[in-house]
Amino acid sequence: MKKLLPLLILFLVFASCRKNQESAGTAADCKQEIIRTEKEFEMMAAEKGLAEAFAFYASDSAVIRSRGKLISGKHEIWKHYTGLTQKDVSLKWSPDFVDVSASCDLGYTYGRFKFSFTDSTGGKVLDSGYFHTVWKKQPDGRWRFVWD
Repeated sequence: MKKLLPLLILFLVFASCRKNQESAGTAADCKQEIIRTEKEFEMMAAEKGLAEAFAFYASDSAVIRSRGKLISGKHEIWKHYTGLTQKDVSLKWSPDFVDVSASCDLGYTYGRFKFSFTDSTGGKVLDSGYFHTVWKKQPDGRWRFVWD
């Protein structure tokens, strides 16, 4: 029995690791979760505004790059988007590519975005380009961005 105990412990350790991998889901499942999260994020931005959406989908330590500056932390990101003075702000995007880590706890997307707003003179300003977002699965199972 004493000789079997170390083997039993080793078996239990490997079994628990396998269970954790299985509960994390397959890479395809995680990719679909991230795409779904991106779509929900975009819909929230359209319905509730950029400040609410970016703050909601940001991790606590998220960083965004805007106008050549880095803005760190959920609250600072919210303040940044709340401070936008343009009218009729619209941001639309769609991921063209998504990938996840083997452990299914980190992923990234990239694709095209279209940004438009009305400036202080009443003119419509249009901008478009590419975005890149890094996503991290949180302890509660939700995906939140850590870089955008």
